[in-house]
Amino acid sequence: MNYFTTSLMKNLITNDNNLPLFEETLEKSINEILEHELTLFLDYERYDRSNNEDYRNGSYIRTFNTKYGVLNIKIPRDRLGLFYSSLLSKYRRHDHSTYQTIIDLFDKGLSNQDISSIVNHLCGASYSKQTVSNITDKCIENIDKFKSRQLSKEYAVVYTDATCMALRRDTVAKEAVHIAIGITVEGTKEILGYSIAPNESAEIWKELLEDFKSRDLESVSLFCTDGLAGMEEVIEQTFPTAKIQRCLVHISRNIAAKVRVTDRKEILDDFKEVYNASKLEEALSNLETFTSKRKRKYPRVIDILDKNTYLLTYFDYPKEVRHSIYSTNLIEGFNKQLKKKFKLKEQFPTETSMEKYLVSQFNQFNR
Repeated sequence: MNYFTTSLMKNLITNDNNLPLFEETLEKSINEILEHELTLFLDYERYDRSNNEDYRNGSYIRTFNTKYGVLNIKIPRDRLGLFYSSLLSKYRRHDHSTYQTIIDLFDKGLSNQDISSIVNHLCGASYSKQTVSNITDKCIENIDKFKSRQLSKEYAVVYTDATCMALRRDTVAKEAVHIAIGITVEGTKEILGYSIAPNESAEIWKELLEDFKSRDLESVSLFCTDGLAGMEEVIEQTFPTAKIQRCLVHISRNIAAKVRVTDRKEILDDFKEVYNASKLEEALSNLETFTSKRKRKYPRVIDILDKNTYLLTYFDYPKEVRHSIYSTNLIEGFNKQLKKKFKLKEQFPTETSMEKYLVSQFNQFNR
């Protein structure tokens, strides 16, 4: 063990918190190791004369950002440019701990500016927004992996919903992120896929469902959806054997919007009697009572119920799971958390940057 490595070990063992001295010792130790690597590569000592075609050709300085601070490393060169250190990979300028910290902060929803400020404070290194963006670009390969991964052949339930996020395309506007969450027959929750478009539409959903089929999805027992125009027809076309459940929470919201505030609580409590019934016959009876009681004063409320064919499909399933399948609360809860983190970013400068963020969140959910 030479002087530098001895000094380095001493600093680590004594932990005397003399960080500048430790940085200096670490820097010198790395430089010495690199020189030794080049010597082994060329097969002759420094300053020795050699008849080899290749020989030392000076060095250049490269900064290396570590949790101990910024190190200025002298990278030795050979004339033929064939030498690369096994200690420092050719392009790596950030140690794993810093790199992982940046990825973790990105997954938490922080903006590149916030990540840059935090990492600069913690590491004492200069990380620009662009540097952070370049590091998180490593997540781009995850986008294709996520979109092309194989799905299960069968899902017990698939929830569909769209949420809006600000995206820049010359100008900034909110766009619809179509998201589908599936529950496998074993009970595992999984984000199946997503699609970004200026507005939510049944046509986009059709493309997304067809994509699921191309990734081996064959059968869905039940779709729970919020009642977007044309959505039921899309499901019937792509998965003709699947059953459909209209989100009763959305129905309740539609009812609330069409009645006076003074009547709202009573009417919504009456509607709860419908979907909280213990069996289908009771629910149908309560629905008939609700309709006859309200049709004269609020005919538009009754129109909402008459136009929705798939109100009580969930009674085809065991009582234990009905509460979780008569609404899209599961996916709406996920989207709420997604948007909560998104507030830290305010907007996405490109569609790719939005996808990087979305897929990082989807992969966390799917773990």
